[in-house]
Amino acid sequence: MPSVILDACVLYPAALRDFLLQLVEAEVFRGHTTTTILDECFRSVLSKRPDLGADKLRRTRDVIEGAFADLMIDGHEHLIAGLALPDPDDRHVLAAAIHERLRAAAAAGAAV
Repeated sequence: MPSVILDACVLYPAALRDFLLQLVEAEVFRGHTTTTILDECFRSVLSKRPDLGADKLRRTRDVIEGAFADLMIDGHEHLIAGLALPDPDDRHVLAAAIHERLRAAAAAGAAV
């Protein structure tokens, strides 16, 4: 099953986020994200839609983190400094993808 990193740009629009999470739930693909990505997403939503309120957005985030706990990636932060991208602010996404790929390969017993 393919794995994808769900970055803030696809989690920001509620309809797209809900659709992608439904695909994850249906096991069409493995979706992953990080607390940094969720921070970026919900910070952006709140800045552009303050009418939604921080409490409501916090509840939405809590539901995502609770229902999709296995979607969360951590332990990738040490990789960020060694990566070079045109936009250095995107290094955390690449680091998460590398970390998850290595974790999945190790879990499957593949040589890493």
